[in-house]
Amino acid sequence: MSPFQGYRGDGVLAGVRSRKRVFASAADEPVTATAPRRQKRREEPSLDALPDECLFEVLRRVRGARARCASACVSRRWLALLAGIRASEAVLAPPFPAVPDLNMEYLGGEEEEADLMDHDGDARERTFEGKEATDARLMAAAVAGRLAAVSVRGSHPARGVTDAGLAEIAAECHALERLDITGCPLVTDKGLITVAQGCPELKSLTIEACSGVANEGLKAIGRCCAKLQAVNIKNCTHVDDQGVSGLICSATASLTKVRLQGLSITDASLAVIGYYGKAITDLTLARLPAVGERGFWVMANALGLQKLRCMTVTSCRGLTDLALASVAKFSPSLKHVNLKKCSKVSDGCLKEFAESARALENLQVEECNKVTLMGILAFLLNCSPKFKALSLVKCIGIKDICSAPAQLPVCKSLRSLTIKDCTGFTDASLAVVGMICPQLENVNLSGLGAVTDNGFLPLINSSESGLVNVDLNGCENLTDAAVSALVKVHGCSLAHLSLEGCSKITDASLFAISESCSQLAELDLSNCMVSDYGVAVLAAAKQLKLRILSLSGCMKVTQKSVPFLGSMSSSLEGLNLQFNFIGNHNIASLEKQLWHCDILA
Repeated sequence: MSPFQGYRGDGVLAGVRSRKRVFASAADEPVTATAPRRQKRREEPSLDALPDECLFEVLRRVRGARARCASACVSRRWLALLAGIRASEAVLAPPFPAVPDLNMEYLGGEEEEADLMDHDGDARERTFEGKEATDARLMAAAVAGRLAAVSVRGSHPARGVTDAGLAEIAAECHALERLDITGCPLVTDKGLITVAQGCPELKSLTIEACSGVANEGLKAIGRCCAKLQAVNIKNCTHVDDQGVSGLICSATASLTKVRLQGLSITDASLAVIGYYGKAITDLTLARLPAVGERGFWVMANALGLQKLRCMTVTSCRGLTDLALASVAKFSPSLKHVNLKKCSKVSDGCLKEFAESARALENLQVEECNKVTLMGILAFLLNCSPKFKALSLVKCIGIKDICSAPAQLPVCKSLRSLTIKDCTGFTDASLAVVGMICPQLENVNLSGLGAVTDNGFLPLINSSESGLVNVDLNGCENLTDAAVSALVKVHGCSLAHLSLEGCSKITDASLFAISESCSQLAELDLSNCMVSDYGVAVLAAAKQLKLRILSLSGCMKVTQKSVPFLGSMSSSLEGLNLQFNFIGNHNIASLEKQLWHCDILA
């Protein structure tokens, strides 16, 4: 018998008694043993009295994916019924009218719903974090259907996401394009296999810290998801060469971005990447202790990485001078290289690396302690005319040299230079940098506490093109003289200036900035010795159109600065007033004046 054979024209289901709500005061209620039962019956929601078959018919007529998802959160019973409604069953079946969307006001209306849709008005994104990451919530999201992206970060400690939750996503969200599963130990290969079979449109997959995932799930993804473009496998203890190789081999035509970190793979996986990764443009390899020099060498010599543009290698002992030179030689499209904590990379390969990587534009070296300033000079002497950006971070080998080489390079293509937290780098080396890099636009010297005005001034004066971004965080020995010289020469081009922690900077620098800077948009004066007078000077500068200003930790900035800050240009979007003596009451007043500005206090 159909659940609607007893349907009457007045909208009441036959066999289901209509109930009238009885209003009575507690004083009118007879005190009997059955009173609590009658009270409970009156408070019980009427829909809970419907059989599953009838409630199923009601719920499948709820219009809108978000409304169905919200309905699924009412109770476990509703969730179970909605989870059983397939896409074909959710279509309205005449002659019965659709149930009005009573959730619309609660859900925030059409504008909020539109924010969750893509340009086609169809696909959606959902993120589940921590205790919210359960199978029940995944099922509720699956009921809404048409999801384009699902991200699960962490998992409920008792009711975490399992294969069952992924199975519901796979069953309902066939257009899923991005899946990110992080910190879900209950997810196994079985769940990934269901996703592979149910989501053929998958383009991006991230699996991180999922101890239950091994090789078969990755193989299935490679076989079934022909459009897969990006894969990120991180800290999965049971993934080895079989899983990585199976995935790479199957997705060879579409896979462009690969990140492998904290895995037990060996040289074999890198050999497969080198041979089958013909579409790979972005490759990241991090913390792969079982990969040796041979793996990198074979990967390069397999000649498959012809389209490789960006490569990042972190904490891989197998990356040696020979391996790095081989990668540069056989990857003709390589533009960006990032080397971090690669202890075996030294000056020995930098000259050959520069000669081979003729398309290279950006080199980042971090905590590679065998690299010295002599090696960097050799690199710059032989680098491509396309080379634009160099970054050296926490390299203890970067320090002053006793005597400059016979031939100093002149790298006119270099536009961005970062020398950060290299404690041995002082004035003598900085003066050399100014001589060899005349076209710099972006300079970051953060953490170079030993640099003084004597080293910084030659860099300023030798820069032929205008400096645009200058970060001097922690350069505690720079004075107002250096800042005044900087803005006098480059004030017309300077857009970003950070002086955080420069404890010798005073109001004199602000006076110079107010006079010379016409393009400055961001100014960080955190923990400087500027005062209320300096703030007044900035506020009075009509040509200055600051968007971001930080006065955090400026102990000489007090409540006297409030009127000046309140009169600043309407272009101000962000103001940091943490750790000073302005006071909460004055901050509240300032917020009313600068209603268009985000104030951090």
